[in-house]
Amino acid sequence: MARALYIHWPFCLQKCPYCDFNSHVRSGVDHARWQAALIADMRAEAELAGGEALDSIFFGGGTPSLMPPALVAALLAEAEKLWGFAPGIEITLEGNPSSVEAANYAALASAGVNRASLGLQSLHDETLRFLGRLHNAEEGLKALEVAQGVFKRVTFDLIYALPGQTPAQWQADLTRALSFDTSHLSLYQLTIEPGTRFETLVRQGQFHPLDDDAAADLFDLTQDLTRAAGLPAYEISNHARPGEESRHNLTYWRYFDYVGIGPGAHGRRGGIATQRHRKPENWLTAVVDRGSGNQVEQAISQATQASEALLMGLRLAEGIDLAALSARVGIPADHLFDAAEADKLGLLGLLRREGLHLTVTPQGMPLLDAILPRLIPDALVSG
Repeated sequence: MARALYIHWPFCLQKCPYCDFNSHVRSGVDHARWQAALIADMRAEAELAGGEALDSIFFGGGTPSLMPPALVAALLAEAEKLWGFAPGIEITLEGNPSSVEAANYAALASAGVNRASLGLQSLHDETLRFLGRLHNAEEGLKALEVAQGVFKRVTFDLIYALPGQTPAQWQADLTRALSFDTSHLSLYQLTIEPGTRFETLVRQGQFHPLDDDAAADLFDLTQDLTRAAGLPAYEISNHARPGEESRHNLTYWRYFDYVGIGPGAHGRRGGIATQRHRKPENWLTAVVDRGSGNQVEQAISQATQASEALLMGLRLAEGIDLAALSARVGIPADHLFDAAEADKLGLLGLLRREGLHLTVTPQGMPLLDAILPRLIPDALVSG
């Protein structure tokens, strides 16, 4: 199975109040030092997880579109030398849609990036200010236009289920977003994550999240509009034309191995979980001292592998093949799920069971967090 490589660039110009990712604001970044360290971290991991050509590379963050194109080119050249590239490799770079970063899109495409993922998040200036974004709506749409002119594939993110948002408002926004004719959209409901600025504001009563019933109505509307536009959901929050799904993210959701380098990056290789140091300075020190930024390397039990694979795979519209999972983790297929609960969920129209294939239905997807604890046996979760 071809591998995926994730490269984490941890720096942002500003921390968004809803974000719980490993992102940091720094007054300056020594790009030459970071290039040398990322290459060293990549080489260290390639010695342990080499031998197969890369099928996808994903630059995430943080804000990787702040990386100099020459740095991106150097990392891609090293990755190709270490692993080789599978034909048609997908190379994605996340970015903020500002005019400054858009000016680098052509150079990033020349460096080898062939898929851009833009964090538009909203088409309205007032909402963008609420979300703590540095770009405005006009700037974002201009950046999208530039990206569509230079990258082979473009996707963008929108956040919905905002405080007070109505179905009519979201329908108008999503209809407009679909008119831009990208082949992929990531549509995320606003969630209040622990440790974020938004959690503090909600606790202080400065705003109230949209209630669950109203958010569920917007989720249903999202499915209807994207399906009608030819971009059905292939994962709970991701929509694409058939064949335009994110190959890299499917690696995660199908629970295949992947390499993660850079601060805080996670990886999976042959039943072993890896995690790099989260703080940029600690990661740099580890690379200099030991040649690798890895902090944690831990064997994953068969039960945990099964549980993680189910948690990820049931997010997908394609569902999960329990016979194939059984062969991978060495646990009998009938021990991977609670058959009685599966039958109950099936009668409620929330789950479809066809032999040893399980699929959460569109009606069940909004309730996924409630379905999974019922379906996955405690022995796997505690294993």
